[in-house]
Amino acid sequence: MDETDAEPKPDTETPRLLLTNDDGIESPGFRALYDELTEFAEVVAVAPADDRSAVGRAMSTDVRVTEHELGYAIHGTPADCTVAGLEALCPDVDMVVSGCNKGANLGAYVLGRSGTVSAAVEAAFFDVPAVAVSQYVPEPEEGDWREQATAVADYDLAADVTGFLVDHATDAGVFEQADYLNVNVPMATDDPSMVITRPSTMYDMAADRDGDTVTLHDRIWERMGRGDIPDPVGTDRRAVVDGDVSVSPLTAPHTTRHHEALDGLAEVYEPPTPAQAD
Repeated sequence: MDETDAEPKPDTETPRLLLTNDDGIESPGFRALYDELTEFAEVVAVAPADDRSAVGRAMSTDVRVTEHELGYAIHGTPADCTVAGLEALCPDVDMVVSGCNKGANLGAYVLGRSGTVSAAVEAAFFDVPAVAVSQYVPEPEEGDWREQATAVADYDLAADVTGFLVDHATDAGVFEQADYLNVNVPMATDDPSMVITRPSTMYDMAADRDGDTVTLHDRIWERMGRGDIPDPVGTDRRAVVDGDVSVSPLTAPHTTRHHEALDGLAEVYEPPTPAQAD
């Protein structure tokens, strides 16, 4: 990990990290982060035994735990992994790291769908800082994007970025204002910058019916491949399409605001009159 531009850290105790993901404990992106983080931290893997992508914050009641050479394989969801890890398997950790996911997690609409991000959100409710990391894999001219980024080395940039943030964000005071970071890294780029971003609000889902089947399709990925996106500078998607690393500092609880119009509705609401007894 290149830290030539970073301020030296004072001598501290070795940090302890819970590492999870949604692609499964055997995925190359997970291994890339594990190898990077173990260079300076104690890392306990608590990750799904198999691929649990796009399950959001789905939660189980009971999950089977299998010991793994890196820690624990959980037969459940990423959110299960965070809860099981923080409550039962490795409760005394300084941070939860989730990733590296194959495929970007960009845009406000994706945050609730992503298992990678959801593991970080779950950590925030435990008051444990977290970093979710994903890598954008563009559609190739031929073949399927899922067949790309199959080697651990394909995630070198993501691993380097993760190591830098995990090693420095807490001491820099980042988590005094943010609950978690959603990090998205381009797959291949020259001299990328790290850009602090906000989630894009662009949404382009389609649904087509063919008889008894409705096919749901996210058209944003094709638009990203063509560079045909209106996302402005400062958004996560724009940063990644431009070849930079996107870091979005986020909070977990949904925000609430005072709404005078809703106050007015509450004031005029009249509950139904109870039926009179005979």
